[in-house]
Amino acid sequence: MKKFRSISLRKILSYAKPYQRRFNWVIVFAIALSIFAAVRPYMLKQTVDNYVQTRDQEGLLFYIGLMALVLTGEVLSQFYFTYWANWLGQDIVKDIREKLFDKILSFRMRYFDKEPVGKLVTRAVSDIESIASIFSQGLFMIVSDVLKMFVVLGFMFYMNWKLSLIVLVAMPILVYATRIFQLKMKSAFQEVRTQISNLNTFVQERLTGMKIVQLFTREQIEYEKFEEINQKHNQAWLKNILYNSIFFPIADIVSSLTLGFVIWYGGMSIVEGDNLTTFGDLFAYTMLITMLFNPLRQIADKFNVMQMGIIAAERVFDVLETDEQMTDRGTVIAPQFKGNILLKDVRFSYIHEVEVLKGISLSIPAGNTIAIVGSSGAGKSTIINLLNRFYDIDSGEIKIDNTDINAFTLASLRKQIAVVLQDVFLFSDTIFNNITLHNPTISLEQVELAAKQIGIHEFITSLPGGYDYNVKERGVMLSSGQRQLIAFLRAYVSNPSILILDEATSSIDTYSEELLQKATDYLTENRTSIIIAHRLATIVNADQIIVMDKGVIVEKGTHHELLNIEEGYYRNLYESQFKAVKEESNA
Repeated sequence: MKKFRSISLRKILSYAKPYQRRFNWVIVFAIALSIFAAVRPYMLKQTVDNYVQTRDQEGLLFYIGLMALVLTGEVLSQFYFTYWANWLGQDIVKDIREKLFDKILSFRMRYFDKEPVGKLVTRAVSDIESIASIFSQGLFMIVSDVLKMFVVLGFMFYMNWKLSLIVLVAMPILVYATRIFQLKMKSAFQEVRTQISNLNTFVQERLTGMKIVQLFTREQIEYEKFEEINQKHNQAWLKNILYNSIFFPIADIVSSLTLGFVIWYGGMSIVEGDNLTTFGDLFAYTMLITMLFNPLRQIADKFNVMQMGIIAAERVFDVLETDEQMTDRGTVIAPQFKGNILLKDVRFSYIHEVEVLKGISLSIPAGNTIAIVGSSGAGKSTIINLLNRFYDIDSGEIKIDNTDINAFTLASLRKQIAVVLQDVFLFSDTIFNNITLHNPTISLEQVELAAKQIGIHEFITSLPGGYDYNVKERGVMLSSGQRQLIAFLRAYVSNPSILILDEATSSIDTYSEELLQKATDYLTENRTSIIIAHRLATIVNADQIIVMDKGVIVEKGTHHELLNIEEGYYRNLYESQFKAVKEESNA
């Protein structure tokens, strides 16, 4: 584990290479700070022994001036050391956070299926900030304190070796207590980080699913769960507080007792006429002992800060080193597709050996509109996911215009395919930005023209601010039908070769359905289109309807051809829906 920690620290330090000059200056100021800090007590000794006791006013004023210069040097060194160390830490954190987010963007969908979003948020936000503390409060502070301790010890032995031996005898006690404290705090901090991650994950999921919590009156149950998780988080921090409460009083007692022994022994030596000890020594040692023991006392705390940062870094590096990227070995830039799609004996499973698609073969001619229907879990949406290469197939082939989709670069392939999902996701941004997704090549004039063509310009301009209307998080300021209309416009302005509508017209009001039907007719005209729908009334005009059940295609044909199949799957499904609609209208 210790070796693992050192490897993680080396990885963190590797991010400092672009800032090597700044790194070096931080070390220089740390050295200067330790020298200036140790010189001050020595100068106090010289002042007391050589000028105060001899009543040399001129020499006293001169030495006070020198002490002021040393103090100024110490203050400036402290400022530049602290400022540059924090600056370096923040720049390193910025680089790591950008690399982490870039890595997360490259992950395949399978990774997000199994990893909680709250965990990734913790890695990208709070864990990254803990890494910054390695530089601002940990590593450099420890280096500075250790340097200060060595310089202080050097001055101590130079001034009075007898008094220094008393101090040296007490140091192992504090070093041992510091080591025990550090080991205890390591496990405490690991527990704290785990509980913070659990807390973030729980809160993020419940806030996202608040509607479900309230619809099913689960407020009390969720509160009790939160209370339990929060209690564990509280206990983890209380353990941390307990160790601090034990260690720091012990450190203070050792420091105070050492100072007492030094004053007693030094005072007795002066009274007995020992020329090795002076009043200046006693004045200097009251400062030097504090300067020696305080860093040692604080090193434990700074080690814990660094430990916490390294633990957080390990979690971040765990994500950075996760091999979950979608393999993008394609070298062909996808052109504007004609739109011929071929699936040949495609097999796929989300879970190993549990096939969702069981040898699907399907041919879609360019410009045709096909519909895929079937019960939930039949594999309809899976085909869409595979066509976009959100997942890789287990076996078989998927081709577009006679070229295997694996030959295309991922970005160029997905640029030619537009998908409108049932659950439309809108960012907390303007309608215009949600349509263009900040694509600088799409102008407001183009968006307005497209909106007029598919019949939703009036709806958008009726909103406060029109295209500048902020829809807030997940588009909560719009109805589900309005969000669908925005998604249709988003798909249209991207000018795709292939259009996919995945349950895009379900669960919406009549007015929005009329607009969506008009938009659908316009978007699918002369463009290869795949429509997945439960409401069969919306797909009666499709060129071909594919009926799926349990991962296989059970029927193919036009709406009229499928209705003519006695006891056919599609016919039974259509009649049951038609009967349900008729009963609703009679009611």
